[in-house]
Amino acid sequence: MTRNRQRRGAEPPRTSDERRPGAAKPRAAPQPAAEAGRARDRPRERREPDVARIYGFHSVEAALNAPRRELIRLYATAAAAERLKAAIDARGVETRIVGLEEVAGRLPRDSVHQGVLLEARPLAPIDVSELPARGLVLVLDQITDPHNVGAIFRTAAAFAVDAVVTTERHAPELSGALAKSASGGLEHVPICSVTNLSRALTEMGEMGYQRVGLDSEAPTTLDAIPLARPLALVLGAEDKGLRRLTRERCDALARLDLPGAIRSLNVSNAAAIALTLAWGKVGKA
Repeated sequence: MTRNRQRRGAEPPRTSDERRPGAAKPRAAPQPAAEAGRARDRPRERREPDVARIYGFHSVEAALNAPRRELIRLYATAAAAERLKAAIDARGVETRIVGLEEVAGRLPRDSVHQGVLLEARPLAPIDVSELPARGLVLVLDQITDPHNVGAIFRTAAAFAVDAVVTTERHAPELSGALAKSASGGLEHVPICSVTNLSRALTEMGEMGYQRVGLDSEAPTTLDAIPLARPLALVLGAEDKGLRRLTRERCDALARLDLPGAIRSLNVSNAAAIALTLAWGKVGKA
């Protein structure tokens, strides 16, 4: 009879895989310290209220060329730094030549940085009272998606909009993904950040601004409304639209005249169409 009992202190019998020459050894479970190390290595968003992180070639180039933007430090690959050499020399910003991995490591995962990251101070907002007497402005009612807001700033810069009014709360940071989507638009359009949008719209009305809110269910189309400067186009979030008090502060509500089956658009696309219509009526101040 064969004995199956194992001698005390002896090694357990090997499996057939372990006996085979060149067989890979089973992997040990990762230790907690190793897991913590991996977590530290993952890119993550860093939130510092006094630092704006701007990445992507066009956004960084625009920030370097903007006199009102206070610069801290630039991280760039050698190739990116060479392309930006004139702007770097003109501003005298501290520049660190690094690899792509270090740039990526300072940003959220999947950020399209193109080998360049600029750390700068956030732009100082203007007050409602500083809006121009014959201005064309956009008012954003708690639009929180940074890509949409960034695209709106890009469009606003293209149409020479005098300011974008946003809420201090329920609004994305004016850096990171928003700055990348704006593609330099942040540097060209003044920002007016308010704590109470309803009160700000009231003040704008007292300054003579015509306040027109975009609403996909409005009975009147935007092109049917007589528009004049100073003009404020008010846009709401795609899911909620304009809030009640915001609607009440508008002089008129209007929809875009869309001939197709879909009656609502992405808010950044709606802003572009509305500005096209408005510019055709009010033109340059």
